[in-house]
Amino acid sequence: MLRQACVLGVDIGTSSSKGVLVTLDGTIVATATREHEVLRPAPGHVEMDAHVWWDEAAGIIRELLAAPGAPEPGQVRSVGVSGMGPCVLVTDLAGEPRRPAVLYGIDTRATAQIERLTERLGGADAIRERCGSSLSTQAVGPKLAWLAEHEPQAVAGDWRLFQPSTWLGWKLTGAYYLDHHSASQCTPMYDAGAQGWHGPWAAEVAAGAQLPPLVWPGDIVGGVSAQAAAETGLEAGTPVIAGTIDAWSEAISVGAHQVGDLMLMYGTTMFLINTVDKPLTSPTLWGTVGALPGTRNLAGGMATSGAITGWLRELFGSPGYPELLALADAAGPGAHGLLLLPYFAGERTPIADPDARGVLAGLTVAHTRGDLYRAALEATAFGVRHNVAAIEQAGGQVERIVAVGGGAQGSLWTQIVSDVTGLPQAIPAKTIGAAFGAAFLAAGAVGEPDIGEWNPIVETRTPRPSVRADYDELYALYLDLYPATAPTVHALAARERRPADR
Repeated sequence: MLRQACVLGVDIGTSSSKGVLVTLDGTIVATATREHEVLRPAPGHVEMDAHVWWDEAAGIIRELLAAPGAPEPGQVRSVGVSGMGPCVLVTDLAGEPRRPAVLYGIDTRATAQIERLTERLGGADAIRERCGSSLSTQAVGPKLAWLAEHEPQAVAGDWRLFQPSTWLGWKLTGAYYLDHHSASQCTPMYDAGAQGWHGPWAAEVAAGAQLPPLVWPGDIVGGVSAQAAAETGLEAGTPVIAGTIDAWSEAISVGAHQVGDLMLMYGTTMFLINTVDKPLTSPTLWGTVGALPGTRNLAGGMATSGAITGWLRELFGSPGYPELLALADAAGPGAHGLLLLPYFAGERTPIADPDARGVLAGLTVAHTRGDLYRAALEATAFGVRHNVAAIEQAGGQVERIVAVGGGAQGSLWTQIVSDVTGLPQAIPAKTIGAAFGAAFLAAGAVGEPDIGEWNPIVETRTPRPSVRADYDELYALYLDLYPATAPTVHALAARERRPADR
């Protein structure tokens, strides 16, 4: 039997790396996954060894090429890459990491640098006007400033800046680049209006950096090198395309990049991307250039979502997720009087508080595992509603929600989110996520794929009017709970950072 030509996509995520082999008509031939853990060397610090990214990516590619039905390496027409971000991987000029990568907004170490840089650059309004976003734990600049202050050897002399996706691209091809979307999250280094590096502010936080040339996701950046071919099994010269940050790759994977679309990513963290018709800014959200030329986004992200359910599962002795979901379903709306704040790693948007913490209110000895799990699912839904409200307040329009990610595969979580927000969600046939989006971009480099054919919408989750009043009441309590408990959790966060308490 003649095996079809394929494209290949690889994504580096927070808790796992994933790969997918796809025919040019969008049929998935094989998938592969490698799970990993992040490093937490100090309170608020979240890092990862970049060598793990390459080791896992190379292993995934070899596994995909050896899968039943896989084509010969020469029939892999192109390769796409994506990854979590924005991250800070500092390397020497040969691309060798000088230290572990500092991860995106879940790493909250640079709060002092955020404050100082904001003042030095003329204030939050001036930064938003040029860059699209304020400085926050999500931004690259303050983390580079933290390294300059605390680990000056990491940024001494000449060095290069990578993201997970671009380091994979470097390892595959030897090309040094960054896509425009990822650059637009390197606040304050990128001018969102001019769509290029802003030299004075880049020099402020990245002195000595050899900044990468900018390309668009989907652009071919080079061919697989002989060394990478030996390590992965790919054929030397196979085109590799620039990918982008995983959430934006996920939006591409479900076709959620038309004005009015909102991509909702169910994963270790929760991400929301609204495509807008003009540049919009918000004190609490991120205004970025889109993954595709000519598009603009208003985005938000929760620091934890699936991470909480995974944590609860471990506490419960690692039962299967179907069992926990059944228990949560039986608990019913409101979880028998429980209310949870999902700020287990601080929170990104819309409260932008790295010292926020999880709060469980209403707990009694009568509550069960199902109640706790239900409260966690509802907490993430309240967080989504809070972010949607902030998007609409900033001028965004949410006309269609498309769900993606591992959590979108089950009905309960997505149903709770629709019930809490009052918004329907389109569920696509394939929710594999960013790796599939990277493969679609790779296919675009060698053909003209149609995402509607690759990944059609197969189901719509609609809100249930019968629970709307309950969830409106609980949402109001949710909004009240954070300011009521913030002084206490801030004091506890300060204690957590004290060495004597560790």
